[in-house]
Amino acid sequence: MTRLRIGVLGAADIAPRALIEPARDNADTEVVAVAARDIDRARSYAAEHAIPRAFGSYDELLSDDDIDAVYVPAPNGLHGRWTLASIAARKHVLCEKPFAANADEARRVAAVAADSGLVVMEAFHNLYHPVTSFMTDVISSGELGGIRSIDADFSFSIVDQSDNVRWSRELAGGSLMDVGCYPLRLLRALGTGEPRVVSATATEFTPDVDGSMLISLEFPDGATGTASCSMTREPSMSATITGERGTLVSSHPFLPHEGNEFTITTTEGTRVASVTNESTYAFQLRAFVDAVRSGTPVVSDAQDAVATMSLIDDAYRAAGLPLRQPTRA
Repeated sequence: MTRLRIGVLGAADIAPRALIEPARDNADTEVVAVAARDIDRARSYAAEHAIPRAFGSYDELLSDDDIDAVYVPAPNGLHGRWTLASIAARKHVLCEKPFAANADEARRVAAVAADSGLVVMEAFHNLYHPVTSFMTDVISSGELGGIRSIDADFSFSIVDQSDNVRWSRELAGGSLMDVGCYPLRLLRALGTGEPRVVSATATEFTPDVDGSMLISLEFPDGATGTASCSMTREPSMSATITGERGTLVSSHPFLPHEGNEFTITTTEGTRVASVTNESTYAFQLRAFVDAVRSGTPVVSDAQDAVATMSLIDDAYRAAGLPLRQPTRA
């Protein structure tokens, strides 16, 4: 079987660890091209990462019939536009999170994806790693008893990078979009039923752009949750699941390849466990290939992204901030 040939839409910093390096270790894939708006930038990036071909526009790459799929690591406000363009070009799509600028755009993309017959997947890489299935298995086992609360946090600091695109309102930036989507999606994975936003508070880094946010949620069975995020605090991440008979704390629920540990404390004592340190991105790429080759369902498809984007929109409303909007052409 021939390898899945993947092109990258954008000479992005995330692409080497999210796709290019995992693809080198995956016998079923190869990254064959990269596009940037500046051909010199594309050529330099291609040379640095041993990518055979470079294009001076995204449209040029999408028109190439020798490319089967694309990875979209562009700024948030461009995700919807280029996912739609990729579908129109009959390419499978692995789109960075968040899937779109807001839920309305996500719905438009999901509707097109549903009729396309193509794989369109949001890149929540941690969902495909055993770090997530370990937590869902513990919950399902009943070891913790009925779940009362789920709390997750993901924070880091880029306060010294005021020109970073993640701070750009025009590019649909903000801490919730960039990093808070991870805790929200994890709560959806771990809870019973879809949560709803109860309240949210934000600290603005610049007007209407959140530097940090704390979101309170409630599940249909009455369990509660919090999702916290920041791009202005020291690095931290965790997930805590509290049940009637005990708790589970995950030290690295989003980047377990950097080291991970679970501490499970119940009425019978405390145990410590861990899972593989293999990259989450390797698991994600295998899931993407399986979906393309065999039709294996993915947990972060386009329709799933609508639910996550709806929570993001609701959190912005609750915090008194405007919804993010697609970047204008």
